[in-house]
Amino acid sequence: HVCMYVRACARTRLQSVCHALHAVKFCVSLIPTTEVVSPGNTLGPGQIYDSNRTMLLAALRKEEYCAVDAGIATDSVESLRESISHSLDEADVLVTSGGVSMGEKDLLKPVLEKEYGATIHFGRVFMKPGKPTTFATMKFKEKPKLIFALPGNPVSSIVTFSLFVLPALRKMAGWKEPNLTCITAKLSHSIRLDPRPEYHRATLRWWTDGDDKGDPIVPTATSTGSQCSSRLLSMRTANALLVLSPRLNTAATQGSVLSPGTLVKALLL
Repeated sequence: HVCMYVRACARTRLQSVCHALHAVKFCVSLIPTTEVVSPGNTLGPGQIYDSNRTMLLAALRKEEYCAVDAGIATDSVESLRESISHSLDEADVLVTSGGVSMGEKDLLKPVLEKEYGATIHFGRVFMKPGKPTTFATMKFKEKPKLIFALPGNPVSSIVTFSLFVLPALRKMAGWKEPNLTCITAKLSHSIRLDPRPEYHRATLRWWTDGDDKGDPIVPTATSTGSQCSSRLLSMRTANALLVLSPRLNTAATQGSVLSPGTLVKALLL
């Protein structure tokens, strides 16, 4: 219940802060655990390759923002402090990935508060994917800074980038309509609702006039498959995020499944 209000507050806070701050350079700093290894290096036990850094840098550069790669920090206060300070020397906006969940090594939020006096405006959001998403502001060497701390799971990271970071940067760049374009789409199959509001990865298709497969104006939406937040493959063919309300109750079927043909909101990627 509280998280729903946090999400509503998040948009308001972002707009008010971004309206007053003009960005010069945007820095992407990856703050994951030491389980993440840069591509090209040998994997050790329990380690995986870092996909978030490449993905976020590409997303920023696609939008023609100046992005600075600040590398990977380890799970220690000293490493985080060094990475954050170096990044904020170079940038107005800091984007991190990982280190914001509930584990004992998720130190980013405590470091921001205790080491930098940052104000955490929200640190948990009632949504799927992206529940640990965090937004903070602070002054570093007398200059205002924005910090977007995104979840470490790859899908959560790119979805929350699209929903929070990109609109904020666009607002700072003077866009009148900074949010993702929202249209109506028709489900091609049933979808089971989640207890949380969900941003479901999907492929939209527009059918040509005279084609009996669909509506020439309203596109059909097809899920990209399993929506597990670690399954980056679900983003490969996605060109939209379906905005799905949480299910109404916990009954077996009542209020928990959307039927084929249901009209839903879709955010274009």
